[in-house]
Amino acid sequence: MKSVTKHITLNVPRRRAFINITPEVEDIVHESGIKEGLCLVNAKHI
Repeated sequence: MKSVTKHITLNVPRRRAFINITPEVEDIVHESGIKEGLCLVNAKHI
């Protein structure tokens, strides 16, 4: 089984913000070469 771990760090201008990270996640999945499975996105320290 193949797995990939990447970290995305975001700096937001306000205390709360909605940020679409879909393009970044899609790029990571595409670069991994994994064709099917699950993608876990975990928001730490929120």
